[in-house]
Amino acid sequence: MDWDKLKIFHTVAEAGSFTNASTILNLSQSAISRQIQSLENELKIHLFERHARGLVLTTNGEYLYKTANEVISKLKDVEATLSDEKDKIHGKLTVTTVVSFGTTWLTPRIQEFMTLHPDIEIELIFDDKELDLSTRQADIGIFMRRPKQLNYIQKKLIDLHYHIYGSTKYLEKNGHPKKISDLNRHNFITYGRGAPSPVFNPDWALKLGTKDNKKRKPVMKVNSVYGLLLAVQSGVGLAALPDYITVNVPNITKVLPDVEGPLTETHFVYPQSLKNVGKVKAFRNFLFSKVSEWKF
Repeated sequence: MDWDKLKIFHTVAEAGSFTNASTILNLSQSAISRQIQSLENELKIHLFERHARGLVLTTNGEYLYKTANEVISKLKDVEATLSDEKDKIHGKLTVTTVVSFGTTWLTPRIQEFMTLHPDIEIELIFDDKELDLSTRQADIGIFMRRPKQLNYIQKKLIDLHYHIYGSTKYLEKNGHPKKISDLNRHNFITYGRGAPSPVFNPDWALKLGTKDNKKRKPVMKVNSVYGLLLAVQSGVGLAALPDYITVNVPNITKVLPDVEGPLTETHFVYPQSLKNVGKVKAFRNFLFSKVSEWKF
């Protein structure tokens, strides 16, 4: 039995005439009449008796109307339940971002979110490769570049600022650079093979102040932002780091603070299908309230 025909039959039965049903369904009377006739032919029964004042259900028509009414009522209940579930703030929520941002900034703030929403089960996946949200490897992504996929909802979160840093021990031994050209006398650590996504133009510090924009040869390469921080902290040399990762890190000093690297835009991203899901909206609102306090 065709579901569209059944819905038209149900509307006609409630409206009492093709004229009234035509207004409700925004269909022509002839189109409605053809659908009813087709349904009657399919079932091999008469559903209505035609009278001057309108349509009257036959015995078979009354039985079908009662059954259709129960089905439609059940479907409306299911729809309402699903809508309620969608708005409820509960269930598992998987969030992905790059390792450095996730470990040093996001994780310390998750406890507050969990206190606000104890019925949400949070899973954090930190990976410098972007997970595929379209296949639901994660529900939400905090990405360090604007996604190319058009079927994602995306909103700019924050700008990440980069400066050159060195350890107190290293700078005491090798001197503090006073001008850009002084950088030529210093050791540099840079991002290694397969620079991770939080790094935009990873070689900018190697080219700073050099002739013909040629890169300095680094003394060490690390393909992890956090590993780069530890290398700087241990005194290996200077490196360009995002400002947020150096907060409350002892024995780290900003070198040439007026010299800033390229900005990296972070984006809050999730699939269109999760647009109205309560737990996603709750996390989005929480995260944007936290970045309003951003001072890096």
